[in-house]
Amino acid sequence: MRHCEDDTMAMERLAIPPEFSTYAEEKGIFTLYEGMLEALLTARPECPLQFLSHYLSMDRARMTCVVVYGPPCSGQHSVSKLIARKLRAVHVVPERVLREDQSPAGTQARALAKEGKEVTPGLWAAIIHSRTQQTDCQDKGWVLEAFPRTRKQALALQSKGVIATHFVHLECPDAVLIERYGGKRIDPLTGDVYHLVFSPPTSTAVAGRLVEEEGGVTANVHAPLELYHCHSHSLLTAYFATHCKTFNADQPLGDLVSQVYHFLCTRKRSLAPHTPRVVLLGPSGSGKSVQAAKLAHKYNLINVDCEELVQQEMVSGSSLADKMKPFTDSNMMIPDDMVLSVVTRRLGCLDCMSRGWVLHGFPLTGNQAELLAEAGFRPNRVFFLNLCEESVKERLTQLRVDPISGERYHLLMKPPANHELLNRLETHPHDTEEQVSKRLEIHREFAQELEDVYQLGQHVNADQDPLTVFEVIESLMVNPLPILRPVLDE
Repeated sequence: MRHCEDDTMAMERLAIPPEFSTYAEEKGIFTLYEGMLEALLTARPECPLQFLSHYLSMDRARMTCVVVYGPPCSGQHSVSKLIARKLRAVHVVPERVLREDQSPAGTQARALAKEGKEVTPGLWAAIIHSRTQQTDCQDKGWVLEAFPRTRKQALALQSKGVIATHFVHLECPDAVLIERYGGKRIDPLTGDVYHLVFSPPTSTAVAGRLVEEEGGVTANVHAPLELYHCHSHSLLTAYFATHCKTFNADQPLGDLVSQVYHFLCTRKRSLAPHTPRVVLLGPSGSGKSVQAAKLAHKYNLINVDCEELVQQEMVSGSSLADKMKPFTDSNMMIPDDMVLSVVTRRLGCLDCMSRGWVLHGFPLTGNQAELLAEAGFRPNRVFFLNLCEESVKERLTQLRVDPISGERYHLLMKPPANHELLNRLETHPHDTEEQVSKRLEIHREFAQELEDVYQLGQHVNADQDPLTVFEVIESLMVNPLPILRPVLDE
């Protein structure tokens, strides 16, 4: 018993400033060091300090480097072009780069191509590396279309330091690809690829000069398709450690591009130490307490219930309790600064700082959310448990309490076993229709404020089985938050 008291006192004394871990996580310190080390080992510069100074001056967090790969006629060109436009990145087409590259590697590669010989992986890697090192690619990122095509080319690129942050793999049945080729057309001036049905040109001038691709279906579909099937599996293994995803290309182009863009806005899971700081928001009866208990149990988090903390404070006999008593006696909302003091004192304890926490019952307003952030406690996951008012009333007004055992029942979902028990059940004063309506009115008044403060908060449909709700919350919690990117108007 004495040991438990000592632990409790030590926990109260060891209050850790929350700014330390919050700063490291918000600024991505671990990821920054990881990226710097990776860049150094990849580039192997003569002057590491000068290289790191330039590296730190660039917005690496928002720079995306993408490889789009797939069989012929799967839409590699269209997807690459549209994605590059959305990301404001540079669209890198290997054949175009080969024509424009004036380095010795480019000259040698063009000579080999002119003789009908295969350009070696090393030459391709040197040419692509030279292009991706130019200022526009370094500032904006790049989207590499239909390259590499073999595992040797991929390894040559990686050894040169051309590292993709995302790998997009397009997949489509062979029969569909062969059928698509019939409508494929080329702009001889720009080299852009169009399709008479799926992606026709918007300009009549461009439409008038389109021509069919030289070589026919055998040279442009059958042979590349055979090459694709021969090398695709081994190539994908070269990008195993990259953020990679396969997409079904047999769908409308707009849908495909939307799915790819959503993927590019996701981050790869980081190995950085992560302390969960979770806030559950929603109306009364949405299941915040149930989900908080499940998260705390599975992930060893501290379950911080604001209502329970206030009740503990009220019976402690502290000076703060004396100040709060007039408000609780009058059934009024306790001032924000008093509730904040109770909550932040608990969140600053050693167990919360080391294991993480899940907070519910606070904040209830936008002002409380801002005060919590100013105190240094910024959640890294916020979940809005959405439940319509009719369902809230059905859940809460049907609750009953056994005055003898204290057991709680629900007339629909957890009815009493017999009529004798049913007859002695009572309604808790907080669960009357009048009190439920008041709490709903307060939630309705401040719901938008909370959404404005927590713009990255994720919405969960709470009108379903608690286990299903937990699975949704868990899937959102373990995956990185999406990257907010500016998008150019189409």
